[in-house]
Amino acid sequence: MRPLYKLLFKLFGWKVNGAIPESLKQYVMIVAPHTSNWDFFVGLAARSILKLDTKYVAKKELFRFPFGWIFKSLGGFPVDRSKNNNFVDAVSDLFNEYQRFSICITPEGTRSYAPKWKTGFYYIAQKANIPVVMVAFDYGRKEVKVEAPYYLTGDMEKDIEFMMDYYRKVKGKFPENGIR
Repeated sequence: MRPLYKLLFKLFGWKVNGAIPESLKQYVMIVAPHTSNWDFFVGLAARSILKLDTKYVAKKELFRFPFGWIFKSLGGFPVDRSKNNNFVDAVSDLFNEYQRFSICITPEGTRSYAPKWKTGFYYIAQKANIPVVMVAFDYGRKEVKVEAPYYLTGDMEKDIEFMMDYYRKVKGKFPENGIR
């Protein structure tokens, strides 16, 4: 699939800038701004082009019949957003189980404008003692940008503000739903 994704990116004028260091075995990847269903396909292509095996989380409704098997086969983990059921612990434990593991989370938690981010990604990274890798889907520049790993300071408010500030400069598919 990688050659196909590379061809599609080239045909549509997209590029990938940056890479995950080969030595980085575990991390939480956050992708933003998440403003469109197209983000999923851009993400699949970028993941393949970058040769990553990053898993992702998505709302549980996507994993129902008839398409649930597709999302699971593409590395998805269903999340019940109506429950606060130790999601952080469950995902953090995966980092203890696997020597090489990464998971992708959209911190907004929705495609609509979200003034406040969900903090699960932060607690997962903190609990597993791993960095966060920020990835931007910039539709204005037709670019997927991978930043260097960010090691949390322990000051959640400061760390999240730093990340949000980075994403404020990125244009999502629907900019009105992006990060302000």
